[in-house]
Amino acid sequence: MIKIVEAKTKKELKAFVKFPFELYKDSKQWIPPIIKQELETFNKEKNPIFNDADAQFFLAYKDHKIVGRVAAIVNWLEIKNQNQLKMRFGWFDFIDDESVSTALFEKVKSIGQSHNLEYMEGPVGFSNLDKVGVMTEGFDEIGTMITWYNHPYYADHFKNFGFEIEKSYSESRFPFANVKKEMFEKANILVQKRYGLRALAFTKTEEVMPYADKMFDLFNDSYASLSSFVQITDIQKAYFKKKFISFINPEYIKFVVDKNDKLIAFAIVMPSFAKALQKANGKLFPIGVLKLLKAKKKSKTVVFYLIGILPEYQNKGVTAVIFNEYYKVFTEKGIKTCIRTPELEDNTAIHQIWKHFNPEVYIRRKTFKKAL
Repeated sequence: MIKIVEAKTKKELKAFVKFPFELYKDSKQWIPPIIKQELETFNKEKNPIFNDADAQFFLAYKDHKIVGRVAAIVNWLEIKNQNQLKMRFGWFDFIDDESVSTALFEKVKSIGQSHNLEYMEGPVGFSNLDKVGVMTEGFDEIGTMITWYNHPYYADHFKNFGFEIEKSYSESRFPFANVKKEMFEKANILVQKRYGLRALAFTKTEEVMPYADKMFDLFNDSYASLSSFVQITDIQKAYFKKKFISFINPEYIKFVVDKNDKLIAFAIVMPSFAKALQKANGKLFPIGVLKLLKAKKKSKTVVFYLIGILPEYQNKGVTAVIFNEYYKVFTEKGIKTCIRTPELEDNTAIHQIWKHFNPEVYIRRKTFKKAL
């Protein structure tokens, strides 16, 4: 018999965070999170997402042993502003036992029904900045710090419970050697001249901070048309600045401004922390922080995290300005491999941006939807 228990105490939430460490202890592909950071994400006193969302965290027990977990999430901003009556769920892990996954699905379903929501969708996080999707291909590939890894049996459990595929995502990579500066060097000059644009480069994190709020505003504007987009609020901006910006090499943050210094485009790239996080194994001390700092300085693999362009400047070649800036930095640092994070497979505009670099799709993932 499966027993579902809500994780409320610090001890229970820590057990919630640590369950995948047991489930994936023999995996060479799974990337462990930093336990302290995960706990802060779920802390309703520290994470401002809880001003606009509710979440409950559940553990599944079988024979007094934890065998599964799920976070059940209601994002009230999404419901109010988009009229999307969605029951979100994520951080969904379980052993290969349908009695376990079914008990967790039923718990999420009951919460959604109690709020008179129309459907449940997952795995997703609180918002578009969180991890997304069940892996369906690429199980022998190492993940990134901003994606979930899962065993191959997960998708079957969704289908057997009656879910249908909602969205499909792909992750791709290409060697930096595929990037030839003649692809964008001339266009970069023409675009800057035609529209009065210029690129901003940074060497210190404090130089980035005055632009950070504007970057999040631009993010809201440029991603608003995507399905299930949830706007970042002012209080969340401060939280994300503290959580993310200092973690990223300032030279990997690129802004493009117009002649009036208005921010019209941005891009964020991160060094790959995958191997460092595996060595840290969930802990910053004593060696975790040293491994992460070394990866930040010396990783030869980079992850393209976000690119945002104001709608009125999309399709005007602004990416040439961004790529020109990254080409200089990556050449100087000896970057070998570029990775793209999950992108909707039907987002043809984003795929067009990368096509000249001959990317290889190496991981696919899905979210699943079921009516309540």
